[in-house]
Amino acid sequence: MRHLDALLRPLTEFAIDLHMHPEASGGEVRTAAGLGTSLAAEDYAVTSGIGGHGVVGVLTNGDGPRVYLRAELDALPVEERTGLPYAAEGALMHACGHDLHTAALLGAASLLARAREHWRGTVVVVGQPAEETLTGARAMLEDGLYDRFGRPDTVLAQHSAPLLAGMVAHGYGQPVLAGGADLAITLHGRGGHAGTPHLTVDPVLAAAAVVMRLQGIVARECAPAEQTALTVGFLRAGTRSNVVPDTASLGVTVRALSPASLDRAVAAVERVVRAEAAASGCPRDPDITVTARSPAVLPDPELTTALSAAHREHLGPQRVMAWAPSMATEDFALYGDAGRDIHGGTGIALGYWMFGTTGPRQWAATPGANAAERLAALPPNHSPEFAPHLPIALPTATTALTTAALTCLNREPKAGTDGR
Repeated sequence: MRHLDALLRPLTEFAIDLHMHPEASGGEVRTAAGLGTSLAAEDYAVTSGIGGHGVVGVLTNGDGPRVYLRAELDALPVEERTGLPYAAEGALMHACGHDLHTAALLGAASLLARAREHWRGTVVVVGQPAEETLTGARAMLEDGLYDRFGRPDTVLAQHSAPLLAGMVAHGYGQPVLAGGADLAITLHGRGGHAGTPHLTVDPVLAAAAVVMRLQGIVARECAPAEQTALTVGFLRAGTRSNVVPDTASLGVTVRALSPASLDRAVAAVERVVRAEAAASGCPRDPDITVTARSPAVLPDPELTTALSAAHREHLGPQRVMAWAPSMATEDFALYGDAGRDIHGGTGIALGYWMFGTTGPRQWAATPGANAAERLAALPPNHSPEFAPHLPIALPTATTALTTAALTCLNREPKAGTDGR
């Protein structure tokens, strides 16, 4: 792609810099500033501080569609074990590829700015904070993202996965990612001495019963075809082995491909927690809060067909594959019709695809008779060993996003949208 070769070195340096300096959800000050400065250098009108540390760059090039390009800025509380020479130090890591996403976003924005003769319309670049907590998209939309920068015809995003680097994958008529809900739970006991347990109500025992019972929700209350997942991500209680604490806290995440399945699973979690607290004789009802929720990411089918065709043309048909629904989740769906309660708009087409990050040597050395078996053996997203192969993954992601943007900018808006 024209201009890409000249951009690859600074883009790689930008990606490495982000990787070395990860920032937690809600604290993406340096990352947002770096993206904003780089966008301004490419003639984008930049606004910072949207919905927290969100950054928006706008480039208008005559009348035409309004296309949003979005990437995430935040990292995860994971201590890196990749062995990379530019590995992050400390307790934070870009273990989900957001540094790569942001670098590809900047690459696409730069290529579009330098090829304005090939498109008309408005490009809106969105660096979103707090995706890992499923709160950033809502925060930006509630801060007037569409009112301030125009309602889009299309919103595009992509996500890294441990596929072979150089590949992109589309979901055809089915969700790419699941819907999810996070729950914060506190069980209330009655603390006391470990030597007189009969005088206490042990919230640790109640929490252990909750953890075991919750596994039965997926196993016995969800139809096998529903594809539901439930994980207790943490259980925290007490500070000493000889003290029964007053409380125990759990963090639970539920994933499902349909809203009805997600609703049923969340309701079942609440029922089990209350029942186990009662069975354990807890002196008060548990505290249960849904801290974040996001719908499944279901790209527009017509747009998916157009984008996959463009990717086959520009990347080669052998590098475009189908993607089976994943139980991972994120908040991108809120930019479309699923978020109409926030932004009021409908008819906003979402384009979303996955791209590969595993280098060819690592892929070849990974045991497995097929791609599915290799994927099961490779470090997944959120692993401390997740290490995208920048020399192939970054130009592929940049090309994929740029190609998709050009496809949408040269595409007639769907009926019912006004592009304003």
